[in-house]
Amino acid sequence: MSEKAKVVLTDYVWEALDVEHEILGDLADIVPIQVTDPEQFFPEAADCDALLNTYAGPITAKVMAQMPNCRVIARYGIGVDTIDLDAATAAGIIVTNNPTYCIEEVAEHTIAMLLTAARKVAFYDRLVRQGHWEVPPGKPIIRLAGSTVGLVGYGNIARRVAIAAAGLQMRVLFFDPFVDSGQFDTPGDKVDLPKLLQESDFVCVHAPLLPQTRHMIAADQFAQMKETAVLINCSRGPIVDTDALVKALDEKSIAGCALDTTDPEPLTEDHPLRQRDNVIINPHVAWYSEQAMAGLQAGAPNEVRRVLQGEWPKNVVNKAVKDNNRAGI
Repeated sequence: MSEKAKVVLTDYVWEALDVEHEILGDLADIVPIQVTDPEQFFPEAADCDALLNTYAGPITAKVMAQMPNCRVIARYGIGVDTIDLDAATAAGIIVTNNPTYCIEEVAEHTIAMLLTAARKVAFYDRLVRQGHWEVPPGKPIIRLAGSTVGLVGYGNIARRVAIAAAGLQMRVLFFDPFVDSGQFDTPGDKVDLPKLLQESDFVCVHAPLLPQTRHMIAADQFAQMKETAVLINCSRGPIVDTDALVKALDEKSIAGCALDTTDPEPLTEDHPLRQRDNVIINPHVAWYSEQAMAGLQAGAPNEVRRVLQGEWPKNVVNKAVKDNNRAGI
């Protein structure tokens, strides 16, 4: 019988686990189960010492109670909205994430979405493929220089977007209750959310998904936006009320949207957001680059390694667990 720790990997989207074995192989046996429903974690996860997690969830108090030896749940990505952090803290389980692996990629994708929507690149591409070669169907198009971008959230990704947008000579506004005006040496004037919505030509969502941010962009917010405005979401789908978004598009309350994340995800084939000329949809790909993939795959296993060696991890999300954790760190 192995004396190594047992690490269960719930799910992953890469081709091989060479990185995981290289980082953890001398300390742990890695058991990949490749499921997203927590009820299917068991019996494999019942005696695990650590859980590596990508999309599987929600990981609730009930799930954690069935893993009495689990010391750490390490998410490969940034968001931890699928994990009950209070329950993990109460159980003494450390939760980690990987907050920096794709900052550049998501910021670049946001700008790519903004440019594509503003210049109607995807629309004109489809038009040409259908045999048309003409400008009028895409009118109107506004000049980006001098227009206003509003950033909902002003974290690492949003601040990189702000720098890029300022480079395009755009005016930058941001709303973030946790950031003070002038706190960062990056472009952007802090305003309240109504002012941001009223004045922005492009509204970019960069908030984390929390109970208080779920559906924070809904009917009331769409009603405050310009009829010419475009919504861009490269954060989390449920931050935007999808039904309200569809209604806003139907009623022409806004001009369009560009979505890398949706709710639900993926959208059903007959979903009303599909097949619209003023809607751009990507399959949650903003995080991806070859460089980001390397950072993604190595981040969580390294956190597990630190815990198994009795070290405090670098990116603990539920910091209150420091006082009483199963790892005894």
